[in-house]
Amino acid sequence: MTRRDVRLLALLPLGAAALALGGCGSSTKTVSVGGPPPATSTQTPRAGKSGKTAGAPPPATAGRGTGATGSGTSSTRSAAEPAFTEEEGKHEGLSAATAVLRARGYTPASTSDYHPTQALRVLIGIRAGSGDGYGQQAFFFVNGRYIGTDASDPSAALRVVTQGDTSVTLAYPLYRNGDPLCCPRAHANVQFQLDNGKLTPLDPIPPLRSKSGLSRY
Repeated sequence: MTRRDVRLLALLPLGAAALALGGCGSSTKTVSVGGPPPATSTQTPRAGKSGKTAGAPPPATAGRGTGATGSGTSSTRSAAEPAFTEEEGKHEGLSAATAVLRARGYTPASTSDYHPTQALRVLIGIRAGSGDGYGQQAFFFVNGRYIGTDASDPSAALRVVTQGDTSVTLAYPLYRNGDPLCCPRAHANVQFQLDNGKLTPLDPIPPLRSKSGLSRY
């Protein structure tokens, strides 16, 4: 073996070490260098005239009773018309009829007798100052217009038996002379009929006083 061969053999470990180092260096990551990073704004948002910060989203507000849902929509509820608005017209007719009675010294015995949907309407009135409730008259109206009473003088008591669009039937008490007002012996029904704007009793009205027969007071 020559001196040259000996030198080559000595260099072999060095070459292997160099190859090992080169393999390690091949795993080094390569980083590509780009431009400078984007500048971040350090300016604070300007406040508008209203004092709110410009560019900031408005704060979420929750209204009372709106029923807001998660989707951002709101539901509204509509209430039906109050009952008093539906009855307003009826009350106006009844108020006018009541005023007619009061102007003549009477107060209504029962406002439920007045039916504003009918052409012929009636209200039983009690004479003012009557402590016992006796002394009553029937007041008639046609389409809200006052046309008169059942009789020129009041009866002890009256009661509406039936009524329709053009007719009303009243019940009169029947007394014998000396009977107490609380206890009439009987009652007589009288029907009143509206015909061409004229109201006519179809049955005889009991007399106001009678010494021998029956009367309505």
